[in-house]
Amino acid sequence: MSTQTETNGADVALLGLGSVLVGSLPTTLLTDGAPDRYTVEAVFTRRPDPDEVRDILGVATRQFLTRAGYPTVEVAVSDRRLEIANTNLEELRDGLAGHLAERLAAISADVRARRQATAAQFEIAAENEHERAAAVATLAESVVFEPAYPGVHPTRTARSSQE
Repeated sequence: MSTQTETNGADVALLGLGSVLVGSLPTTLLTDGAPDRYTVEAVFTRRPDPDEVRDILGVATRQFLTRAGYPTVEVAVSDRRLEIANTNLEELRDGLAGHLAERLAAISADVRARRQATAAQFEIAAENEHERAAAVATLAESVVFEPAYPGVHPTRTARSSQE
C-alpha cells in the first residue's frame, strides 16, 4: 500500500504486507504430504511500532478475522514479519490477504489519529500554560512597591526608636 502521511515531520506509509517468505513455508507444499493448514510468514512493508503491534495482537483483530470468516486464523508479530497461523496460501490468495491488508491499514490509521489527537491536546495545553504564565508575569509586573500615599514616609516602629 502506498498511502503516505506526515507524522512528526516524516512521511510514514500505512502498515501493510509486502510478500510471503517462501523459505518459511512447509517443504511438502504441492505434494501428497502437504498439510491442509500451516503458518505463513509475510513481511511487513515497514517495521510496526509498539502501538500497532498491540492492536494487531488485540481482541479487535481476532473479532475482525472471525467476522470476515476466518475464526481459526491466528496472527503473531515477529520483528518485521506477520505470522499467520492456521491458514494456507490458497486461503490467503482467495481473500484472507485482502482482509489482513484492510485490518493493518485501519490499525495504522487509528494509531496515527490517536497520536495526532494527543499531539493536538498537548499543543493546546502548552498554549494555555504559556498564556497563564504570561498573565502571571503581567500581574506580577503590576505590583508597585511605592508608598501608598506620596509624601508620607513610614514612621519608625517603637522598637527601632529605642535603639
